[in-house]
Amino acid sequence: MTHSTNVIAFPARNANQPFRRPAALIRAAREGQRAWKRERDLARLLRADRCPEPARALSRLRTEEEIQNDFRLNRLADYDLKRHVLLMIAIMAEMRAAIEAHPVPMATAL
Repeated sequence: MTHSTNVIAFPARNANQPFRRPAALIRAAREGQRAWKRERDLARLLRADRCPEPARALSRLRTEEEIQNDFRLNRLADYDLKRHVLLMIAIMAEMRAAIEAHPVPMATAL
């Protein structure tokens, strides 16, 4: 009997690349924030048994979103608009969670 995991290796995304998406996609992702439940939705979106740590989830989400965006730009049949919106919702939520977990201190005025 073999043991397989649901871990998929994704290439790292260049952090210096601009992250530009259509306004309608961004609006849909912002609207979806209200219904997003990390524990319920993230594992299902990543096709995992449980939610990964926030730092690990963000890189995978961004890579999968980049793949969907490439499908969109090239008008491929593999493009899944619903999945693309869900990935954008998850990215926004994970970024917000990372900021809340590690807030940047305000500079004090002299």
